[in-house]
Amino acid sequence: MDKIINLVVDLKCDIKRAYELFTKKNELETWLCVIAEVEMFPGGQYELFWDPQDRENNSTIGCKITALEANQFICFEWKSPKQYKQFANNADPLTHVVIFFQPSELGTVVRLIHTGWRSAAEWEDARSWQEKAWSIAFSGLEQQINK
Repeated sequence: MDKIINLVVDLKCDIKRAYELFTKKNELETWLCVIAEVEMFPGGQYELFWDPQDRENNSTIGCKITALEANQFICFEWKSPKQYKQFANNADPLTHVVIFFQPSELGTVVRLIHTGWRSAAEWEDARSWQEKAWSIAFSGLEQQINK
């Protein structure tokens, strides 16, 4: 079974705008999370919060950017929600997300690759949940940008 989440969306915007949707606080907060705290350099924070009153759960608190090249890609660590926290968020290494940006006829193809999923049944459940969550988020992003 494939342990990688691989999603693609084609957005009606230029690469600079598409990249900003994943790298700027105010843009991330329009489609992916309630609060974003990002520092755009390797080792900088990539912390997204879905419940700001409970910062330790349902967030990527402690996650870091591992690599980036403006308008080409961004890579960052990822944490799972509360129900998978005990095993997934204590794993070393954490799961890892890479977002690529490429020009397309429509504007920009955004490809997400989320790796690091282990083989146990609880990990497969977590991966399946995350794949659905990314699909919902990408669908919302596509609708917002491609209006």
